[in-house]
Amino acid sequence: MLDEVIGKMQNRQGRLIVISGPSGVGKGTVLRGLLAADVGTRRCVTCTTRERTDDEVEGKDYFFLSEQEFRSRIDQGFFLEFAHVHLNFYGTPLAGVQELRDQGLDVLLEIDVQGGLTVKGKVPDAVLVFIVPPSYAELERRLRDRKRDSEESILKRLENARGEIQQISRYEYLVVNDEIESAVERLHAIVIAERLRITKAE
Repeated sequence: MLDEVIGKMQNRQGRLIVISGPSGVGKGTVLRGLLAADVGTRRCVTCTTRERTDDEVEGKDYFFLSEQEFRSRIDQGFFLEFAHVHLNFYGTPLAGVQELRDQGLDVLLEIDVQGGLTVKGKVPDAVLVFIVPPSYAELERRLRDRKRDSEESILKRLENARGEIQQISRYEYLVVNDEIESAVERLHAIVIAERLRITKAE
């Protein structure tokens, strides 16, 4: 009995862990810290129609598609979820997620709230984690410090943040990104706890 239970835990399918939070909160930085600390996690590279920044790498940060290419993939059923956010499309490749999970790896999805809730509806065992800044003032400072958004875009992102934060109660975990190392440790603790979760029999 014990050997059977332990065997199932060791041979389980990887978890699907959704990371959401306001634009500028530092989700990408926290995820990179977790990926460096835990060899059992992988980030699923998502697709987007937005312009690539100078420091981003195709296939590593995103798959950059034209709007026509993106819409064609929607029609093909290519995405687990997709959304139109900040005037651009973002989508998660279904096959990429499933392949990593089948290898027993925990898959990290960095997606918006709308996408996160869509994933939860399609994949009930997905784990939803919301990352927040210590304050709205700090979020605004971070958005301005990265110096890549127009004033109009910054104000829009701050407005969107208030709406996104109202959805926190629909998530399962909350991580405050007040300091990167601490936020990485909190997220890592969630991942470890989920690996140790006992799956209930149907």
